[in-house]
Amino acid sequence: MAREKIQIRKISNATARQVTFSKRRRGLFKKAEELSILCDAEVGLIVFSSTGKLFEFSSSSMKQIIEKQIMQSRNISKPGQLSNNVQLENGDYARMGKQLEEANLQLRYMRGDDLQGLTVEELQQLERTLETGLRRVLHRKSGFLQGEQIMEQINDLRKKGLQLMEENTLLRQQVAEVSKMGKQMAADLENALHEDGQSSVSITNISHSGNSRENDDSSDTSLRLGLSCAGWK
Repeated sequence: MAREKIQIRKISNATARQVTFSKRRRGLFKKAEELSILCDAEVGLIVFSSTGKLFEFSSSSMKQIIEKQIMQSRNISKPGQLSNNVQLENGDYARMGKQLEEANLQLRYMRGDDLQGLTVEELQQLERTLETGLRRVLHRKSGFLQGEQIMEQINDLRKKGLQLMEENTLLRQQVAEVSKMGKQMAADLENALHEDGQSSVSITNISHSGNSRENDDSSDTSLRLGLSCAGWK
């Protein structure tokens, strides 16, 4: 049996309307997906139901598709603007090409090529330009050389500073060694003087002991002589 055609109008029954919406939305999204796959097309589909619920389908990024649609609609709404933009771009290209040609020609003049067609005034202007450029180059070169000289001086000062530090360390070591030797010599001298002092004391003691013995002997002798004299009397 042939399918009966229905009249395209709003369905009055809310339930039937919701069922029809769901079925046809799925079919519509399926057809959009098939179109994007078969034809390699970018497809974006947005559907709001009667209740305000959002349903969407996009073959890539919905944001990119919407931005492309907005740009396309702007170009379509202003067809003269596109042609104006193209004309401006062509004018820019022509102006840039002319500037490039003039720059190349000026470069050849500065190199000393193709000077036959220049007038005296143009040659004088070229000479002034070259002199100005030469002065700038020399100034830049002198500044660069001065910077190199300053760096060399700084490096020399650093080397001298390191050398002085090494010499200072060596002098400190020598002073410490001399001080140590001086202390050792002072200690040896003190020990020697101490030993000499002890020897002098010993000699003095021995002398005193010898004198006392002599005195004792003389006393004994005197006593003996005294006794003998008494006996004689």
